[in-house]
Amino acid sequence: MRLYLQTVPGTADAPRYVQITLEQDLLGGWTLYRESGTQGGRATLKREQFLERDEAISAFEKARDAQVKRGFRVMFAQGQEGPYGR
Repeated sequence: MRLYLQTVPGTADAPRYVQITLEQDLLGGWTLYRESGTQGGRATLKREQFLERDEAISAFEKARDAQVKRGFRVMFAQGQEGPYGR
C-alpha cells in the first residue's frame, strides 16, 4: 500500500509532503516507510518493521490519520480500496 499526501500550496513556501508505504518482505514480515519533507527540498525517511500484517496495517492507518489531522490531503493512493481505508 502507498499513500502520497501533501499540504495545500500557500504563499511562496513550497508544499510539504508525506509518503507512507507498507510492503511485505521476503520473510513474511512487513515494513512501514514514512518519508516526509518539502517538495524539491530535503526529506527524511523512517522505517518500522512488523511481524504481523494486522499490526502493520494498524500502524499505516494511524500514520495516515495523524497526517490528515495535520492538514495533509491524500493526492495518490495505491493498493487499497479508497484514499481513507478499507
